Amino acid sequence: MGIARVALSAKPFVSRPSAVARGYLDALIVVGLGALFLTTFVIRTFYIPSVSMVPTLQVRDVLLVDEIAYRLHPPADGDIAVFTPPVDSGGSDYVKRVIGVPGDRITISNGVVYRNGTALREPYENEPPNYDLTIGDYAVVVNGRPLDPRAADVPPRAAWQAPNRIPRGFYFVLGDNRNYSDDSHVWGFARLGGVFTAGPLAGRGVRARFIGRAFLILWPLVRLKVLEK
Repeated sequence: MGIARVALSAKPFVSRPSAVARGYLDALIVVGLGALFLTTFVIRTFYIPSVSMVPTLQVRDVLLVDEIAYRLHPPADGDIAVFTPPVDSGGSDYVKRVIGVPGDRITISNGVVYRNGTALREPYENEPPNYDLTIGDYAVVVNGRPLDPRAADVPPRAAWQAPNRIPRGFYFVLGDNRNYSDDSHVWGFARLGGVFTAGPLAGRGVRARFIGRAFLILWPLVRLKVLEK
């Protein structure tokens, strides 16, 4: 009986190397699932195809974009944001810097950008803009001429809360390479949500959204850095 008790209570022998290997495998599975979750629901990469954000972002930079940020709070002044542009981009998203949020007054005069009457300090700017701009009379006016709502996302008067302030749900965005960037001085506002009702995408059922906030240059490694405002 003693022998039987010993046999029943004995446990299978597992070598220590096998246990360690299984532990590493479990850890890799957890890490892999975590990375899959992050890249699917939280973080995405974004490739820079143009010079519009030079010097902050260079052509062929790869960014990490926080897709949760704008589910928790709206875009803020200074954010480097990825969004659906109000023009036909072949399905590509754009990346620009948020300069004005709803309720802001924006003016560009003699190469200086003013927000609510205060000149912005912009160390990230490649060169001063060579155009003048103002938001006024329910329009975005560039060099004395209002942008055409058929070609730019400038909403009808009913959507504005004041004639000289960015309407609710809209954002004024510029590239850091001001004179080589198609941005709000060309195609009007970026839109937080809903369908485009002005500009070339009006009536096509295309939905607008801000995808996320770029926070890191991931590649090339020599340019690895956190993006700051």
